[in-house]
Amino acid sequence: MSELGCYSPSFKKPSDVLRMRRKRVRSEGPGRRTSSPVVSVDGVRPFSPGSLLNAPGRASGGVKRRNPFANIENTYNSPKKRALSHTDGHSGALDGKKAEAAAAVLDAKFREEPPTAGVSMREELFNTDQQKHHHITTPVPLSEDDDLFEEDLFEAERSAPVLKSPVAVCDAAPAEVCLEFPADWSLKTRVLFTSPQSFSWAEHLKAQEEAQGLSSHCRAEYTSLPANIQDPRGCAELRCGFQQCLQYWQHPSLPWLSLFPRIGAERKFSGKCMPWAQDATLQQNLMSDWSVSLTSLYSLLKARLCPYFYLCSYQFTVLFRAAGLSSAKGISALLSPTTRGLREAMKAEGIEFSLPLLEERRKSKEFASSQLGESVQQTDGEEAASTDVLSEHSENEEDEDDDDDGGFSWLKEMGVQDKIKKPDAISIKLRKEHREVRLDHRPESVVLVEGSNTFTLLNFLINCKSLVAGAGSQAGLPPTLLAPTAFRGATLHTLKARTVNVKTRVRMGYQDVCSLEVTGPIMPHTLHALTQLLKPAQKGEFSVGLYTHEPTAVLNVPVSQTSEPQQLEAVVQDLSRCGLQQSSIQQLAVPSMLGKSALRQLHMRDYSYSWKS
Repeated sequence: MSELGCYSPSFKKPSDVLRMRRKRVRSEGPGRRTSSPVVSVDGVRPFSPGSLLNAPGRASGGVKRRNPFANIENTYNSPKKRALSHTDGHSGALDGKKAEAAAAVLDAKFREEPPTAGVSMREELFNTDQQKHHHITTPVPLSEDDDLFEEDLFEAERSAPVLKSPVAVCDAAPAEVCLEFPADWSLKTRVLFTSPQSFSWAEHLKAQEEAQGLSSHCRAEYTSLPANIQDPRGCAELRCGFQQCLQYWQHPSLPWLSLFPRIGAERKFSGKCMPWAQDATLQQNLMSDWSVSLTSLYSLLKARLCPYFYLCSYQFTVLFRAAGLSSAKGISALLSPTTRGLREAMKAEGIEFSLPLLEERRKSKEFASSQLGESVQQTDGEEAASTDVLSEHSENEEDEDDDDDGGFSWLKEMGVQDKIKKPDAISIKLRKEHREVRLDHRPESVVLVEGSNTFTLLNFLINCKSLVAGAGSQAGLPPTLLAPTAFRGATLHTLKARTVNVKTRVRMGYQDVCSLEVTGPIMPHTLHALTQLLKPAQKGEFSVGLYTHEPTAVLNVPVSQTSEPQQLEAVVQDLSRCGLQQSSIQQLAVPSMLGKSALRQLHMRDYSYSWKS
């Protein structure tokens, strides 16, 4: 019996088939027969239950049916049936009628005979089935795990490599594909690279390779890599370049404290040793050294020897960029998030700034209103009606302003002016400035400072008392300065990197996925340098999951651009001594296209980028 058609006495039916079988038994009830004949599908007889165990002539009772055809070919979604549907799905109604008649006869015969005499009938049914489908010469491979639960339409997905990581998973089609990804000015706290190729070349660097990478970073010397590296582990230039990409400069530097990120890091600082918390002299010395470092950075930025730097305080983050980066006309600074008090203090110091996101929204509204005005001016009647509406609207606004100024004459008319407490001048002022206060700590509160106003902003930050926390776990600690190049008082730091090989589950089993994790304050040039390094090492196949420091995501807003786009070559030439690769300068010189969002996923397939923000 075990030789017939992959028959197995211990064959276990899928859970859904068992559930449908029990449902059918309950619907028919004991002693009930189906009146409709059994209909075949594509010439293959479907599953037909045996006689009831409580039928006449049987000693024991019960309603459970016995299955005389425990064969995988009787399942609804059998491989043989799928093969028949593809080969002779167009085989006419004649074969269908013959199959129906044969199925009806066989079903009646098996219902009349007891199940113990079903061995010869099963053999007869098997021979009849084989003769009927003699045109199928190649046997269909049967597998309880593969073919019973998987459709053939997934064959392409099973053969394609599938990469999975905590965030670097792209289920939908990529939105953009090109040879370069857009510049992302936000700070990253962690990046996770995944690839089918091993990252073993990035671990256990030799002392000579580490020293060479440090020396190349300090001297801003970059070695070109071949387009395709056959043995990454044996390539010394690749390993030295990787060590070079992980370097950055920071002030202040305290070995027992992680000074990035600073916003929302009170819990991380709690319980740490803070010798300056109660020492005013020590706090003054820390701020004095910090002021010297900040002034040094701005001087390097003005001389185009430093491309950009970050100032990270416990309340906001400031990004200073050299002239030409992001197509800016001069030195620019972005500050986010801000509050109404900070903006008022900047106005009091004479700092001219703008709110780029609010201006963009206002311009879009003006453009929409102008388009509406042009359509209204097509007819004189509509123009007069719009004029009346606008005048009424302005009158209503004036009336509302009068109410805000404290006009409560309507209370006197009702005779309750003495029973209701009138708002004071401060409440009226806050109500007027509700729209401005509502921006606080939101991405729309980002401030843009350009030109000579950036120097005024520098002096404002040095003398600002609220720049340093007066209480809490960060009390007395100056803001963190981060830069890609050296400056006065800076300390050279290295990003932490580690490699992990894991197995991820795919449709038909498990797949080996290699990962490289880099943690720390990851600046824009670091991300670009790492991707340029991994392109030949991983043979143009890798994915990146990006973890953004959310308060800095809005730093991708566009700034006022130069009028001549062809000045890109001149910008790259002017910043040739800033310490970055030429390819990184070219990427950072192009205006950002991300708006107030940041890159979340980055993928490279066949040396082409796709991303999600």
